Amino acid sequence: MKLSVKAFGLSCGIVWGLVILLATWWLLFYGTPGELISKLESIYIGYTFTWFGGVIGMVWGFVSGFILGAVFAWLYNKLAGAK
Repeated sequence: MKLSVKAFGLSCGIVWGLVILLATWWLLFYGTPGELISKLESIYIGYTFTWFGGVIGMVWGFVSGFILGAVFAWLYNKLAGAK
């Protein structure tokens, strides 16, 4: 079975971007301090534990999720010998 590199990368990017956005907004909505998710500030430039920071995190999450998903699909295709 061959994985589509573009489709897998796109789906991973969308999912990871939404996870960051919704996790940030969920924690802000319930007023938690967000110690764990605020660690993303050291990974994603411009991300902060704020409502707008969640949007910035979503963009960075999409980009990193797309790249990692595409690399995974490409590597899977190479190792599985898919044609």
